[in-house]
Amino acid sequence: MKKRAVILVGLALAGAGAGLVAWHLSAPRPAFSAADEVRLSGGDALKGKLVFDAAQCASCHSSPGQPDRLRLGGGMALPTPLGALRPPNISPHPIDGIGSWTAVEVANAVSSGVSPSDQHYYPAFPYTSYVRMEPGDLRDLVAYLRSLPPVEGRTHPHDLPFPFTIRRALGLWKLLFFDRSPLPAEPARSEEWQRGRYLVEALAHCAECHSPRNLAYAVKDGERFAGGLNPEQAGSAPNITPDRIGTWSEAAIAEVLTSGRTPDLRYVGATMADVVTNLAELPASDRAAMAAYIKSLPALPTPDEAKHQRFPRVSEGR
Repeated sequence: MKKRAVILVGLALAGAGAGLVAWHLSAPRPAFSAADEVRLSGGDALKGKLVFDAAQCASCHSSPGQPDRLRLGGGMALPTPLGALRPPNISPHPIDGIGSWTAVEVANAVSSGVSPSDQHYYPAFPYTSYVRMEPGDLRDLVAYLRSLPPVEGRTHPHDLPFPFTIRRALGLWKLLFFDRSPLPAEPARSEEWQRGRYLVEALAHCAECHSPRNLAYAVKDGERFAGGLNPEQAGSAPNITPDRIGTWSEAAIAEVLTSGRTPDLRYVGATMADVVTNLAELPASDRAAMAAYIKSLPALPTPDEAKHQRFPRVSEGR
C-alpha cells in the first residue's frame, strides 16, 4: 500500500509539473509592449485605408445584411472544420468594438493573435500572416480603423465544441506553427517583386486560403499556394502556382485581381469575389507587383484533398 501511495503521489506531482510547464509554454507572447504606444500612434488614415483593403478586413468584419462594408460590427458566421467562428466587432465603438483599445492592443491583436485581456485568438484570424506586417502599416491601420463609424452590438460567441473552447491551448499550437520570423531578405530581387511578396505573404494573406492544411489546421509550408479547401467549406481555393496557372501572363493575373475576370473570360466567385473587391481599391502598381510575385512562385502539384475545377463558383458573366 505504501509503495502504491508513493507511485500515485509521484504521478500526481509529475502531472502537476507537466501542467505548470504547459501553462508557462502556452502563455500569450505579444510582440509590442506599452512602451511602443507612441510609435504605433498618430498614423496616416489615408495610407491605413490601403492596408485595410489589402488585408481584407471588411470581408470578415463588416456587419452582414447591410450594404456598407465599412460598418465593422462583425457577426458573420465563418465555417471551419471545428465549428462556426464569428469575427468580432472591430468598429471604434467604445464598448462593443475596439474604440477603447490602445494602439498597442490593436497591434498585438493583429500581429500576435493576443487580445487586450491576454487571451489567444483562433488562427482563422490570419495573424500568422499579419505577423509580418510592418510597424508603419500597423500604425496607419490603427488610424484608419479609428476613423470609421462606431457600430453598436456585440457578436454571438463562437460555436465550437469542447475542448476547442480552451483558448489557452492555442498557445501550444502557436509554439508549433506560428512562425514569427520576418520575410527573408532577397536583395537580388526587384523592388516590384519585394512589394508583391509583402502584399501576397503578409497583408493579403493569400496562402491562408490557397494552401492545404495539416490535421492541426496549420498551413503546410512545403505546399504553400498549391490549393486548399475553400474557407466556406464548399469547394476549393485553387492552386495559384505555375503548375496550374503557368500559362497566365502577369497582366492576366493582375486583371483577375482587378476585375475578377480570368483569361478564359470567366469570373471568380465565392470568397475570391470579396478579395477582388478589396484589391481593386489598391493602386494598379500594387496589383502588378502581386502578379509578378505570384508568377515567380515555384510550380507545385495540387494536393489530392484540394482537387477542384479552375475556380470555385465562377460564371460567364456578372
